[in-house]
Amino acid sequence: MNFNNLLISIPTILYALTIHEYFHGWTANKFGDPTARLQGRLTLNPLAHIDILGALCFVFANFVSALLFGVIFQLLRKAPFIPMNVSTILYNLLILGIMMNLSLAFFNMIPLFPLDGSHILEGLLPYPMAQKYKEIERYSPFILLGLVIMGNYGNISILSMILGPPIQYFLRLFTGL
Repeated sequence: MNFNNLLISIPTILYALTIHEYFHGWTANKFGDPTARLQGRLTLNPLAHIDILGALCFVFANFVSALLFGVIFQLLRKAPFIPMNVSTILYNLLILGIMMNLSLAFFNMIPLFPLDGSHILEGLLPYPMAQKYKEIERYSPFILLGLVIMGNYGNISILSMILGPPIQYFLRLFTGL
């Protein structure tokens, strides 16, 4: 699993989720449920679709998915009836599923805008500190991009150094390896 490739795919994922949420709201509105419209979510602005509880649910869902893949992995690993060539492919897919979900969960918790970790941190800070934090928000995408570029081209992968240990810990925990 190349973590840098995952980072590069984040804008695509963010775009897809924004389109997905927009059309959920649009359809609901057409069928008489104005909730999304009243909450300002009938927009293609991804920020309108991010909230602290939703962010925690998104991270929790990724974490739960990784755990479920791990449970399946451990159950199948002990099953004697799976042919070797099938089991290798299946194990690799399950491990990839665990790593992808853990990577998304931990990456999304980075407290840099536009990631959900920034909204969570902002919600936890006292109001004056949250306002100061919000003032530097416009620099966060550049910081995040700089970290990605340093990892890809400068061979200084700060994100891998920070996120790698918890991802590896939970990978070992969930797979039993």
